[in-house]
Amino acid sequence: MQDKIICLPKRVQPSQNHSSVSNVSQAVVSATPLPPTKPSPTNPVTVEMKGLKTDLDLQQYSFINQMCYERALHWYAKYFPYLVLIHTLVFMLCSNFWFKFPGSSSKIEHFISILGKCFDSPWTTRALSEVSGEDSEEKDNRKNNVSRSNTVQSGPEGNLVNSQSLKSIPEKFVVDKSTAGALDKKEGEQAKALFEKVKKFRIHVEEGDILYAMYVRQTVLKVIKFLIIIAYNSALVSKVQFTVDCNVDIQDMTGYKNFSCNHTMAHLFSKLSFCYLCFVSIYGLTCLYTLYWLFYRSLKEYSFEYVRQETGIDDIPDVKNDFAFMLHMIDQYDPLYSKRFAVFLSEVSENKLKQLNLNNEWTPDKLRQKLQTNAHNRLELPLIMLSGLPDTVFEITELQSLKLEIIKNVMIPATIAQLDNLQELSLHQCSVKIHSAALSFLKENLKVLSVKFDDMRELPPWMYGLRNLEELYLVGSLSHDISKNVTLESLRDLKSLKILSIKSNVSKIPQAVVDVSSHLQKMCIHNDGTKLVMLNNLKKMSNLTELELVHCDLERIPHAVFSLLSLQELDLKENNLKSIEEIVSFQHLRKLTVLKLWHNSITYIPEHIKKLTSLERLSFSHNKIEVLPSHLFLCNKIRYLDLSYNDIRFIPPEVGVLQSLQYFSITCNKVESLPDELYFCKKLKTLKIGKNNLSILSPKIGNLLFLSYLDVKGNHFEILPPELGDCRALKRAGLVVEDALFETLPSDIREQMKIE
Repeated sequence: MQDKIICLPKRVQPSQNHSSVSNVSQAVVSATPLPPTKPSPTNPVTVEMKGLKTDLDLQQYSFINQMCYERALHWYAKYFPYLVLIHTLVFMLCSNFWFKFPGSSSKIEHFISILGKCFDSPWTTRALSEVSGEDSEEKDNRKNNVSRSNTVQSGPEGNLVNSQSLKSIPEKFVVDKSTAGALDKKEGEQAKALFEKVKKFRIHVEEGDILYAMYVRQTVLKVIKFLIIIAYNSALVSKVQFTVDCNVDIQDMTGYKNFSCNHTMAHLFSKLSFCYLCFVSIYGLTCLYTLYWLFYRSLKEYSFEYVRQETGIDDIPDVKNDFAFMLHMIDQYDPLYSKRFAVFLSEVSENKLKQLNLNNEWTPDKLRQKLQTNAHNRLELPLIMLSGLPDTVFEITELQSLKLEIIKNVMIPATIAQLDNLQELSLHQCSVKIHSAALSFLKENLKVLSVKFDDMRELPPWMYGLRNLEELYLVGSLSHDISKNVTLESLRDLKSLKILSIKSNVSKIPQAVVDVSSHLQKMCIHNDGTKLVMLNNLKKMSNLTELELVHCDLERIPHAVFSLLSLQELDLKENNLKSIEEIVSFQHLRKLTVLKLWHNSITYIPEHIKKLTSLERLSFSHNKIEVLPSHLFLCNKIRYLDLSYNDIRFIPPEVGVLQSLQYFSITCNKVESLPDELYFCKKLKTLKIGKNNLSILSPKIGNLLFLSYLDVKGNHFEILPPELGDCRALKRAGLVVEDALFETLPSDIREQMKIE
């Protein structure tokens, strides 16, 4: 519709008394261009209304209408439709700008996308159904936590509690487990991807508050706009009139100056302006309520306290900034969205999903394929670098040893009690939590525990209560002042402990170790080069039968060792021993059968080693020994003698005295010949003479009927004696020799050796 006015010349009635010439002349000029008639006493003067006689009557009226529209009509009546349009566009811009601005629209779109996927994800239903089926112990703990939180409302987080959401849903959301079917692999992977998206989205959105600030500003702007519209419209709505007087100076062109005009749209505009005021008032009140809602409580903080109490997922974190604001906004639509979204903020829920995916990936049949026999002759299942511990492990009831390596956040459940044969547990760089029922089972059944750690905090605190534990292996970096460490004091409760191995960097034997010395039978300390001092505590370990002090930077054999009358085996590997004159004191250790002084800097063997008549195994390998004393071979019980990697040039013929000798190694020395007396040791099974300067292998080697392993590689032999064929136990796999040298044997002997 076109807004216009229609104007007509206005009839002017002159005054009866003609009081002034100016009024008459004005009337004459304005009313008619013709000279007036003379008045009669009986008739008043009437001015005839006539326009100038031209051929442009229609154009004149159009011109008059346009001039009066521009000059006489009030601006509010003219521009009312445009004002309404402009105000509407401003309101639309204020309301929709944050949906178009890149910095805010991307967050909103991403949030809506993730929110919809979280709401529809089957994992949401599954997670809440898991909560409904949790065990009574966890329920009781949560009830206690809830009761405590209800009594502490005045704490420093009181403001946050006051702003908690979802109070509009009093009923508890419980899912029937029968409807929460098992997730397939695809659904599990989709839920896992959702957790990652939510985690990254939260980190990104919580950094700023651009959405909140933008929403506050646009709401404030709309309120101000509303107040302005109400103010000026209320004041100017009366200016919209149907009849308008128009006085324009166009007499020269039309013959008239005063006109009466009709504004054709005035009636409609008047009604519309009142309606517009009503609509704007309603919209403005909505904006005022929004402003009140924004400042009534902090929308930059969002508490899931009510969700935590209702669902039982206690680790759902509270959020802030734009993330909190968007959750408050979605609550205005449907609080159930936030509730289901909260599942994907919980690490407990994420861990349960990982557990479910893990169980689907590692079936019992697949785990059984990984079973192997370990060094302790137990059936072991090694699991390395998994995302968790599959529940399917506890279906393998024949399992005896469980080895977990580089697995974070391991939770040992009560179902471990199904493993009736489990005796050994290895934890290598794993952070482990354990269910109370599982701990009770391990206290009764676990015999061997191995823990490898990078930090003392990774040591499981529950290990100190394993009262039936017999073997404990600790590998990791400990404090130098470990004796003052409170956690190791609890070792005294391990009443059944027999073997203790510590591979670390201790400077002295921990007091906690001394506390279990009464029943400790074997102790191993591998010190990685840290000097071990103050060894007097060893004297208290009267029942110790095996002692290993490896890489402890010892320069002498500790005197405290000579007090261990029950000692049977002593290993002083990788120390800094140069002289072993103290070896004579070993004669008091009548049970000592194994002595390992390998990987040191020993230059000679004292003659009084002959007094160690109980020795059965002796190792001097990787030293700097040049001469072998003949008295060494007076230890006639020796079955194992390792002299490899030294500078020995000559083997005394007294070696033939060792009639019990089964293992003899002089690998990597400078020996040029072997005494024939060596072949009197007819029980010899392993002979290692490789990497020497030997040129002839005596035919008497055929006397060694039990020989099963012979290493002659790296010498100067040109031919092997055919008498090797008399060594019936010696096969090709047990003969270490150059291929060309092996071909010097007769063909029948070669064929005989190749037969397994």
